[in-house]
This record gives sequence, structure tokens and C-alpha cells, in this order.
Amino acid sequence: MSISANGVGAPAGPECVVVMPAWNEEACIADVVTQWHGAVRSTLGPDRFELLVVDDGSTDGTPAILDALAARHREIRVLHQPNGGHGAAILAGYRHAVERNPDFVFQVDSDAQFEPDDFDLFWHLRNDSPFILGQRVERHDAPHRLIVSRLLRALLLCLFRMRIPDANIPCRLISRECLAASLRDLPEGVFAPNVFLSVLAVARGCNSLNLTVHHRPRAGGASSLGWNLVGVCLRSARELVKFRRRLRRGGSRKECAGSA
Repeated sequence: MSISANGVGAPAGPECVVVMPAWNEEACIADVVTQWHGAVRSTLGPDRFELLVVDDGSTDGTPAILDALAARHREIRVLHQPNGGHGAAILAGYRHAVERNPDFVFQVDSDAQFEPDDFDLFWHLRNDSPFILGQRVERHDAPHRLIVSRLLRALLLCLFRMRIPDANIPCRLISRECLAASLRDLPEGVFAPNVFLSVLAVARGCNSLNLTVHHRPRAGGASSLGWNLVGVCLRSARELVKFRRRLRRGGSRKECAGSA
């Protein structure tokens, strides 16, 4: 595991760290990172944020492209790690982001399905909630991904009595305090950590917001989920059932850090 940057470290304690996992996205990664870097820089200004791209063991040209971007822009950092899957990449990014001691952490995927200009909407609501989730009202995904999302909403309602419209969305803004506290309570090795972070936020009484975001068709690369619907759903269901038992024992029901 290694981090590359342009040799000039961003100042400690940035206002926001943007976490972006990437795996074999050479077709679009340069455009995606450049666009998000520009959008966040437009909102926050130079040197007030970091864009941390987690290269999850890519085997195409993605690592070299990312290193070149990091050499060109001082706000961009790249974390190279062995392939561990989308969830592992997100967690690695979150943990590195928390260590940078930012005010907020924003997470988005690298597949060009989210509109960079929407970051400004999240940022202007940052003081209204420590946990802001995007919500894809109009989705441009393959049918199997839509099926998984519907099953997840039903499962969360059944297990936790929680109505979370888009619990696994990779487009969210979280205060550092809220994220750090939730990471401490997160079970090890979960397949979809963003789902658990959403559940934890609601369980803590966090006044989370749901912000409608633009969603695009996938620009390139390959989905790490594939068509393994049964395996994914069964694994996630088992993990969530175990997690419900923990919540019932009261191990994670603490006040949400930063809640109004």
C-alpha cells in the first residue's frame, strides 16, 4: 500500500477530503478526477481540500493515470493498495481521510455516474446535518443493480424499521466526527460499508438529509458487482441480521456526533 502525491503535501486539516475508489477505470478516470477536482476547487478554493483516489489494485492504465494527475495537482493524492473490492477501498479511503483531520469527508465513485457540480449543493447544506446522503430518483443502472437496491430498501425496513431511500449510494457528505464514531462501530469485513454507515447514522439519531442528485449512465470500466445477485444479497442479509443483534444490545446506539 502506498500513497503518491506531487511532493507538496496539502495542509493538515483540510476542510474536506473527497474519497474516490477506483478499479480499472482507465477509460474515464482522467476526466472524472479532473472534473471533480475542478468542481470541489471551485466551491472551496485551492489548498482547502484533498481528493484521495483509492486505486484498488487496478491492472489497466488507471494507476499511471492517477499518479500523473497527482503530480499535476497538489490537492490530489493517490492510495495504491492490493485489490480488496469496492467496500474495502471505500473503508481504506475513509480511514485515511479521518486521519487527515478534515471538517468533512465526501465520498463518490469514479465511474462518472455522478455530477461534479452537485458537490456545491452538499457543501452548502453541511451545517444542516452531519450526514447528508444523495438520492438517485432517476437511476441509469443495469436492471440487476436496481433489483438489489429495492431488496435492500425492503430489508432495512424489515430489520431496522428504517426508511432510507438510497442507503448504499456512493455520493455522501459526512462530518469527520460522525464518520470517525461510526467507523469505530462498523463490523469488520462487511461487503457494503456505506449501508452500515447509513444505518448507524439513523440509529444514532442523526438528523440525516436526503439530497436529490443527478445520475448518469456508466461511462466506462466494469461494475465490481456483476450479476452475482443471489450471493451478494445473501451475504448482505446475513451481515445485516448480525448487525441488528448488535444494535438491539445497545452497542452502537450513541448520539450522532454533530447532530443538531
